[in-house]
Amino acid sequence: MTGSQVQSPQALSPEHQRLVEADRGDKPWKTWGPYLSERQWGTVREDDSSDGNAWESFSHDQARSRAYQWGEDGLAGISDEHQLLCFALALWNGKDPILKERLFGLTNSEGNHGEDVKEYYYYLDSTPTHSYMRYLYKYPLNAYPYEDLVATNQARSRQEQEYELIDTGIFEKNEYCDIEVEYAKADPHDLLIQITVHNRSHQTARLAVLPTLWFRNTWDQCNSPKPLIKAKPGESGVVSLHARHNDLGDFLLHCNAADELVFTENETDTEVIFQLPNQSAYTKCGINRYVVHGETTAVNPSRQGTKASAIYNLSIPASQSSRIKLRLVKSTIECQNDRPYDNFDEIIARRKQDCDHFYACVIPDTLSAETKLVFRQAMAGMLWSKQFYNYDITPWLQQRGIDPLGCNDAQGFRNHQWHHMNNCDVISMPDKWEYPWYAAWDLAFQASTFAYVDPTFAKQQLSLMLSSQYLHPNGQIPAYEWNFSDVNPPVHAWATYAVYLTDAAHHGQTDLQWLKQSFHKLLINFTWWLNRKDANGNNVFQGGFLGLDNIGIFDRTESPEMGGKLEQADGTAWMAFYAQTMLQIAVELAREDETYREYPAKFMRHFLSIAYAMIKRNASESMWDEKDGFFYDVLRTSDGSSTRLKVRSMVGLIPLCAVHVFEQDIIESLPELINLLQQHQDKFPDQRSSFHDVSLRGYANRHMMSALDEANLRRVLKIMLDTDEFLGDYGIRSISKRHGDEPYRYFHNQQEYIVNYLPAESDSGLFGGNSNWRGPIWMPVNVMIIRSLIVYFCYYGNDFKIEFPTGSGKTANLYEIAESLANRLVSIFTRNADGLRPVFGSQQTFQNDPHWKDHLLFYEYFHGDNGAGIGASHQTGWSGLVVNLAHFFATNTQEDLLVRGPKRAFHMEITGSASL
Repeated sequence: MTGSQVQSPQALSPEHQRLVEADRGDKPWKTWGPYLSERQWGTVREDDSSDGNAWESFSHDQARSRAYQWGEDGLAGISDEHQLLCFALALWNGKDPILKERLFGLTNSEGNHGEDVKEYYYYLDSTPTHSYMRYLYKYPLNAYPYEDLVATNQARSRQEQEYELIDTGIFEKNEYCDIEVEYAKADPHDLLIQITVHNRSHQTARLAVLPTLWFRNTWDQCNSPKPLIKAKPGESGVVSLHARHNDLGDFLLHCNAADELVFTENETDTEVIFQLPNQSAYTKCGINRYVVHGETTAVNPSRQGTKASAIYNLSIPASQSSRIKLRLVKSTIECQNDRPYDNFDEIIARRKQDCDHFYACVIPDTLSAETKLVFRQAMAGMLWSKQFYNYDITPWLQQRGIDPLGCNDAQGFRNHQWHHMNNCDVISMPDKWEYPWYAAWDLAFQASTFAYVDPTFAKQQLSLMLSSQYLHPNGQIPAYEWNFSDVNPPVHAWATYAVYLTDAAHHGQTDLQWLKQSFHKLLINFTWWLNRKDANGNNVFQGGFLGLDNIGIFDRTESPEMGGKLEQADGTAWMAFYAQTMLQIAVELAREDETYREYPAKFMRHFLSIAYAMIKRNASESMWDEKDGFFYDVLRTSDGSSTRLKVRSMVGLIPLCAVHVFEQDIIESLPELINLLQQHQDKFPDQRSSFHDVSLRGYANRHMMSALDEANLRRVLKIMLDTDEFLGDYGIRSISKRHGDEPYRYFHNQQEYIVNYLPAESDSGLFGGNSNWRGPIWMPVNVMIIRSLIVYFCYYGNDFKIEFPTGSGKTANLYEIAESLANRLVSIFTRNADGLRPVFGSQQTFQNDPHWKDHLLFYEYFHGDNGAGIGASHQTGWSGLVVNLAHFFATNTQEDLLVRGPKRAFHMEITGSASL
């Protein structure tokens, strides 16, 4: 069977069978997974400062001695779905001042470009049920340069590049070990753990590897019974850690050939952190003190506690490897508890084979080997970034002296308006270090990618954000933990419909009940947008942040401080898009249920009003600039004056994305839409010339909702496809390259604000130095632009052609342009004609070393000119959208789209994947 064939239920791969068993509740295959963050320190959840400086409140240095309250972190770690019992690695090369128990990186104040992880680790594989996972960490054999990284980055300006770990020379002469960690499930509660240490150096490597098992500290805060881990001798010299928990039950971690077992408590060393006497002699840092400093009194001689490590003291010859085998198993399972290693190698090999089989079913076989590698590692990064997230805001506020229901004392305190929230779930996150928390619009994109391999999980994620524990009673979707009240672009409805279609393709039937439930919650959110973000009730929206960070001349949430209200071209376009998608969902529901018949007309009215507001306003200075043929934000002041902020940016391209095409049969089945359109044209005849006329028929008699008529569409595309403006070799830039020579300047209160084209790191401190929409290529908005071109193609067909690139004299249809843009984005990660991957830039070790060159990093964004990765290095959370691009164009031809129509137009209906 190939990736382009549909698999019958009788021929499911073993991993597909596990997904079915998990979905039906037959077997809890997802109970254990990579749900442990790589960073819990420096998060809002653990912040107890008065000024809200989370980075400084709980530092990396404190993390080894201070117990967390809301979650845990670890290296290559796993946990159960409630993160009661955790497993991860600790490492010591004999030279570092501390055990390597968690990832290190710079805080926002320490780096010249903001927070940044300073480690090299890779998510290489994972199945959706985590029946097989593979992780790689590169561990230097010399002392880790903690102080050098901080001091050098602090000394650099924003105009200089970041100082990375590899720049320190720590990996020269290959003086490091590759720590490869594999997990394989024999059963939902039976996990095999294989740790292979590859010595890459030309000398013997001596290091300690400490597989560590511990309980999240729930007893100090909740007065729950204290769990216990103790040593348990076994037959044939096998020793085990016996973990007992009242709710989770009993587990055994078999530690084959361990040199030693050591125990302490997962409790704060109050002497170190708060200069107060310790309640116990054994604290969280006890194992670190024992191994690094030789303090034998720091670990419990009675061999019990709530945190324990098996110590393996390895001596590995040059260029050789050493392997450690462990097995974590529920003690009630009849699973070779006394002989846990008899079938160990066989199970590992079988699960690896299952993983290969699964992806052979999912990945189109027409893709190149290079693209298949990208697909699989991107998917691995997505799956590894599922994390347990625990944040109950009412007690969190009360601990900080804030009355959650108080009217005055909580004003201005972070997240005080979200006291209803009690999040305690496994959630898809942007990544596990820079952003170990969910973000609403990130999650929507992530769900569209997850749907390729696990549509049930994708649906659950979208439903979480709309559940009563997350959605604000007023209808707002929480943005992200730094400030839940910030506003992300409203793409949740689009993701919902995309996942709905993908799920139907997988399972062979539609889940209308889920779509109905989602629609009703989305209706509440849509109403929130109308009531809260359209200040004057004129269908022009002031979304504020809207996920685009520092793309403007000032923080867009602070436009009142600039003397007025900012009417946002992107915010208004997102709402037009939201209305279109809600109409699309309503039509789907109305086919089966007359109750929903009134909604398509409702959302058509919304779209018409918003589209008109975007293109033409009675007041001066509309968002659409007729002279330029482009959209801009408008700053409208209280005295009635207004100013177009003429930054050529992604803000002006988002209106391109507000397009929806539907078949003639929808008009025929809903004649009220025809009546509505006719009435609207009779009442507002001038609107017909302002934007595309929905009643006009395109290819195959289709109809289109778009704020851009054909003439204006061509004008925007001409700018977007100009290599001197937005079009780069690796995608669409976030700001026009013209601003490199012609910066945009704005004066307010005798201060000049400037926006330049910056293809790489930002020189602006808005939203922290790790945010940059001033030139680089961002995957999510590129995907939405490509989707829009496909939708336009379904309406205009092959006859609509435009010069591509602008000024080249060559023309292409919209499908061909969309495919070219997708190929440019995919090519960021694949080897070019010179055998180099653009994502790695000029870093020769990454490009050429056989132990580095095929391990991919999916950065937050990419250099606008050369495609090099920039920003958060593991943000597969949305750069994983490369999966969507690769799959779509491998399974959808021009002819498919013209015949089968807009329902396939980048809503990820995947007939080429295995059916569940």
